[in-house]
Amino acid sequence: MNAPDEHTERFVHLRPLLFTIVYEILGSATESDDVLQDSYLRWRQVDLATVRDTKSYLARLVTRQALNVLRARASRREEYVGPWLPEPLLLADGDASSDVVLTEAVSMGMLVVLETLTPTERAVFVLREVFGFDYDEIASATGKSVDAVYQTARRARNHVQARRKRYAPVDTARTAAVTERFMTAATTGNMEDLLSLLAPDITWTTDSGGKVTALRELVLVGAERVGPILMAVFRYARERPEVRIETVNCNSQPALACFIGDKLEAVLVFEIDGDKIVNGYGIRNPDKLAALEIPRAISRTE
Repeated sequence: MNAPDEHTERFVHLRPLLFTIVYEILGSATESDDVLQDSYLRWRQVDLATVRDTKSYLARLVTRQALNVLRARASRREEYVGPWLPEPLLLADGDASSDVVLTEAVSMGMLVVLETLTPTERAVFVLREVFGFDYDEIASATGKSVDAVYQTARRARNHVQARRKRYAPVDTARTAAVTERFMTAATTGNMEDLLSLLAPDITWTTDSGGKVTALRELVLVGAERVGPILMAVFRYARERPEVRIETVNCNSQPALACFIGDKLEAVLVFEIDGDKIVNGYGIRNPDKLAALEIPRAISRTE
């Protein structure tokens, strides 16, 4: 007979790992919480005497639930207003910057690339490339044969590498330095310094979900177009004492959180290549910003 709380102890012990798996698959902290809650209730019904490997069993359970959510929301995505960006993740103390693979895996740039994979490709890529699960474990989690998983893993890996190869792995220290320089240039109104930090072909994407006012063009391309818009945003902040901009640890790298009073209005995330900002992401959808109220613990291990 199992102790009454043994299910809970095992689940809580692995929760950072399980949350990270689901977040990687869904790109949404809110939906990840829902998946873990549902998975925990299912886990409570399992006879622990039949479980040989708790980590593998729970990873399989949450992956199946995450895939169900990912497939079910396809129709809702078609109705979404404007570009869809992953939900930003506020990390608890002791971030993952020492784990290079995890830092890259949860970066906004990588999550955006993962959005271009099919649900099965995304799950297979995450389980294999980020968490190192065996092919037979992934086959069990996704309901595919081992051969199919092997082919899917190779296809997904090639797809991701083709879109991420121009960037070096996330360098948190360099990102912090560039972010600080950006803040200095923007808050002092130094357009020349700000433009020097932007790649000539920078892309800036804003996700408002149609729920708040946003830029007329939700996707901007080119430093000469992005720079003046960002400068205008910071000019607005300088002129209004109720507006403040703070640096936060978002997706395991420095980002900027914009407040009006106590209300979070936007999060700005930068993707850095060398000393240049090559992509910028502005999350304004209030539903996604709500997730930043809760710091999360993430992990690739037990």
